[in-house]
Amino acid sequence: MERPLWQPSAERIAATNLVRFIAAVEREWGYRGGADYRALHRWSIENPDKFWRSIWSFCGVIAETQGGRILVDRDKMPGAQYFPDAKLNFAENLLRRRDDGDAIVFWGEDKVKRRLSHRELFDMIARLASAFLAEGVGVGDRVAGYMPNMPETIAAMLAATAIGAVWSSCSPDFGVRGVLDRFGQIEPKILVAAEGYYYNGKAFDSLDKVRDILAELPTVKRTVIVPYTRERPDLAAIRDGVMLSDYVARHQAGNIPFARLPFNHPLYIMFSSGTTGVPKCIVHGAGGTLLQHLKEHQLQSDVRKGDRVFYFTTCGWMMWNWLVSGLASDATLLLYDGSPFHPTGNIIFDYADAERMTLFGTSAKYIDALGKAGLEPIKTHKLATVRTMTSTGSPLAPEGFDYVYRSIKKDMCLSSISGGTDIVSCFVLGNPIGPVWKGEIQALGLGMAVAAWDDDGKPLPPGEKGELVCTVPFPSMPIGFWNDPDGAKYHAAYFDKFPNIWCHGDYVAITEHGGMIIYGRSDAVLNPGGVRIGTAEIYRQVEQVDEVLESLVIGQDWDNDVRVVLFVKLRDGVQLDAALQDKIRKQIRANTTPRHVPAKIVQVADIPRTKSGKIVELAVRNVVHGRPVKNVEALANPDALDLYRGLAELAV
Repeated sequence: MERPLWQPSAERIAATNLVRFIAAVEREWGYRGGADYRALHRWSIENPDKFWRSIWSFCGVIAETQGGRILVDRDKMPGAQYFPDAKLNFAENLLRRRDDGDAIVFWGEDKVKRRLSHRELFDMIARLASAFLAEGVGVGDRVAGYMPNMPETIAAMLAATAIGAVWSSCSPDFGVRGVLDRFGQIEPKILVAAEGYYYNGKAFDSLDKVRDILAELPTVKRTVIVPYTRERPDLAAIRDGVMLSDYVARHQAGNIPFARLPFNHPLYIMFSSGTTGVPKCIVHGAGGTLLQHLKEHQLQSDVRKGDRVFYFTTCGWMMWNWLVSGLASDATLLLYDGSPFHPTGNIIFDYADAERMTLFGTSAKYIDALGKAGLEPIKTHKLATVRTMTSTGSPLAPEGFDYVYRSIKKDMCLSSISGGTDIVSCFVLGNPIGPVWKGEIQALGLGMAVAAWDDDGKPLPPGEKGELVCTVPFPSMPIGFWNDPDGAKYHAAYFDKFPNIWCHGDYVAITEHGGMIIYGRSDAVLNPGGVRIGTAEIYRQVEQVDEVLESLVIGQDWDNDVRVVLFVKLRDGVQLDAALQDKIRKQIRANTTPRHVPAKIVQVADIPRTKSGKIVELAVRNVVHGRPVKNVEALANPDALDLYRGLAELAV
């Protein structure tokens, strides 16, 4: 009989925020579903106005007014509006405290360790907000960060959003063109940049890139340089450059003049990966982002007051925005910047023990890399305070679940989560009162009417694969795309396939347990002989072959059909001989179908990825077919694409 990998105890369930929330909706609305997650989910999507009003109340949103209306134009997607009369400020909700408790702890590899109290963070933001105002930054102006994941990045974001400006960020490993493809579209007034950063034990200078970026960003009136690897770098070549300490020197740490603005006032401009063209500029509203993150932290991740929340992320990935919102739930943020394997693969686990981490957020790629490296933190670290581990970026393979419970910690909730930059949040994620089943995302997000549909727009039963859709509007839908005045680009991105329905572009199946399995992106689905195959189905098998470190699979047009081509990056010293090819094919055939077995297996030295770690199947497919890749600046390792050009193995 099938058994879950983990089941919360009755005591643990009783202590969750989710159980407290259920009691609150029972009192307020007469809800009678009890501690049954699926019943609560059903109620939340059938009564979105009641549900989101309860989230507002339960999470203690700070606002000038909630307004009388909760949801208008419910039948329009896009077009529906939540809390159209509300006035609030995002930063004010994150800066609830001004005491000496830890607000932020920061580790920059093994080079830097710092901590900021809530008082110190508030005072830093007050001075920076005052400096921005003195510079003429106003409501709707853009402030951009070219920054590592460090405390000053959070301070700059909150200072900007406190006064009604709009924040956007890139991590410092982005090249000049990648930054300009993003910031060039949104025309920031202020650029906040670190003078350098650390990676894998080495210091990297960012100032030459900052100089070149400024040469093509004429709208920037002031460049604020944050020290990290050097205290006093030479700023002679930096147009309108000033060190952060000098910039705020004349400004006192008083109260912050929070601008309380409409619910849908722009908060963040985020960017699509940009591997198929110039990145889309996705605009997210303050209220929707706040409400969604409060719900996901407190109900789906069980973040409680005093918890210590970590996510391994850069400032170019939406998980940074997700992490920062933890301040609104009275949590301490644990920031890490640099390589998670420097100086050893244990540093994040050292961090977890040293700082009493409660939520350990990371990527499926990191978990896979730990397993491939043979690390067993369960034998070397206590991890006593870790209650929840979350994984995202790509689907976590069933073997990844096994590895976590075998080699990291047995008693914790492992929540694979998925959503994206498009919604700055998740469609599917954790359920702290429910079991964890191997290979499955635990639950559909509360308030998110998620389903799998076939190409004709019909809902599919559990186990059948189709498009991930959301059929009811939700607060964190983008308020639009930048420079898209008639909404045409926005509509085309999500609503063309099924009118009035959000179509996300993931190929998925709902499970019998009420969770989800993601099989890859819809546009990367393989179609040999007319049979649809999700790429994740193949990756899950290949990852079990010990000789293989990473893989990437595409469909190659061949002989009026499509053939499956698998690229593999192997361990040092291993060659792809006939025996290893046979081993890989047998592993795939034994656990999937003959259709999944690749016609060609090719060894490559590297797998191209975006800066957030996602493999780029479409870019490789374009290279193999001799088509241009429009924006290689979006890649962390763009030179890797050259490995796929003109391969003799694919000509026969």
